[in-house]
Formats: sequence, structure tokens, C-alpha cells
Amino acid sequence: MPLTPQDVTLASHELAGRVRRTPVIEVVLDDRRVLLKLDHMQHSGSFKFRGAMLGSLRSGSGEVVAASGGNHGLAIATACAMLGRQAHVWVPSTAPADKVERIRRAGAEVRLLDGDYQQCAETAKAFAAERDLTYLPAYDHPDVITGQGTCAAEVLADRPDCDAVVVSVGGGGLLAGTALAAAGRTAVVGVEPAGIPTVTRALEAGHPVDVTIDSITASALGARSTGELNLAVLREHPPRMELVSDDEILAARNQLWEEHRIAVEPAAGAALAVVGRVEATLPCVVLCGANSGWQATSA
Repeated sequence: MPLTPQDVTLASHELAGRVRRTPVIEVVLDDRRVLLKLDHMQHSGSFKFRGAMLGSLRSGSGEVVAASGGNHGLAIATACAMLGRQAHVWVPSTAPADKVERIRRAGAEVRLLDGDYQQCAETAKAFAAERDLTYLPAYDHPDVITGQGTCAAEVLADRPDCDAVVVSVGGGGLLAGTALAAAGRTAVVGVEPAGIPTVTRALEAGHPVDVTIDSITASALGARSTGELNLAVLREHPPRMELVSDDEILAARNQLWEEHRIAVEPAAGAALAVVGRVEATLPCVVLCGANSGWQATSA
């Protein structure tokens, strides 16, 4: 059955008390009022914890298997540790060392693979199938999508005057969840690195397509293709899509640090980079994570 906004409401009830209700603050950027959803303060350091916890809760009491460039794996490891369960996480050998170490410290068994996320996902899925374990993908799963949607649901509950929610996009789980939560209530803007236009190309083609991965945000937003479930949601609730360069991403991330002393990873800078293009009175930018590379740098 297709996912609906009511599925996000149900996810919110199930996650109550298990996820942080992260703050929404109002700031001024380039003489414009902007809301910031501080979901980089979520457990595990990113919004990914929402879907990881919901999927782990609903999967029973066994071990959980995942593949990740970093944030999803850390979220799965953290959720499983809280639930007293074992996590197994496949990670590309090119993933940031600090993220890999944090996944290990959270209690997961980490397996490094010489390949990209998609290859890790295929290997992890086969491992789970062989041992009859739960495999939770990073974005193309009902629990992951609706769990991520609880972030936007909180924004709209806390600030009903928000008229656009802006999110960074990798595989499309957060975007699809946001589209469900915001359906009929406010505009949704998805922002991708120009070097990884995964969802943009899929929406243009009408089906998932493989793209090359070429961006400083690859460890967080480096999905080669989106999933059918994400795409089905986005066809039903179309977002506006924007592409930004790595230079724009880093400039926005650096501005946030310099002007407001908020430290986030480059992936979070993608959504922030398009605020000037969003036709809204009071947009909210979701700051999606802060797990690596926050120091002010240039491309």
C-alpha cells in the first residue's frame, strides 16, 4: 500500500520518548528570517536516527544489518545499542575514518568493503538473507521514510507559520518523509549536490537511474540511485528540486558557523545554500547532520 501522511503521524507516536525533539530556532541570514531545525543534535548526530530507530523497533528482537557511508550506520548502531541488540554495518573503505570509528564505538560490527554504498548494500543484504536477519536500507524502506518524516512533522507542529521546508537530499528518504509530513500544508524543497543529482535525474526520467558521485558530500549524500518507494512518494507529492555546487555548500556551511556558531557537516550546508532562491516568507532549513568535516574550509 502507498505511504500516507498518516503513516508519519503513527511513526511520531511510536518514536515519542525515543528520539530527541530537536529545537527549531529563528535566525537572520543575508537579511532574511530563516528557521533552522537543529536535527544535527539528534541521537547519533543526524536525522538518520529517526528512521533507524523506527525500523529497529518494528523489526522484532533480532540483529540488524545495514550498509552506510557513515550516518545511517551510526544511527543503526546507536539505535540497536539503546535496544540491546547487535548491529552489523557494511561501510565503504573510503568512508571518513571518524564516522567508521564512531560506528564501532557504538557497538556495531563494522565490515569495510572496497566499493561504493550500492556495493556495500548488496553485500549486506545478502548477509542478512543468509542468516535470516533484518536488513534496513538507508532510504528505500517504509519505516525509514516515515521515521525521517517525523523531523518535518515536528517543524510544522512547532512553527505553523513555516511555509517551506528545505532538506538536503542523498537517496531521498528524508525528502520523501518530508513530502509526506508536509503534504497539503507547506512547500518542500529538495537540494542535491550538482555532482550527485540522484533524485533530480530520477524524477526527470520517471524511474531510478544511476548517477556518478562527485561531491565533497559523498559520505552523507552519495547515493548512486534512489529507490522505487521514495520515487512513488515524490511523484504523489512533488517537491521543488535544486542543485548546488560544492563551493556553494561549503560557503553556506561556513557562514552558519561564522555568524551563528552552529557547526554542521557539509551535507547540511547543501540545504542552507538555496535559501536565497526559495520563494517563501519563512522557510525552515533542516540541518541534517554534524558527524564529520565541520571545520571552515574551501573546496
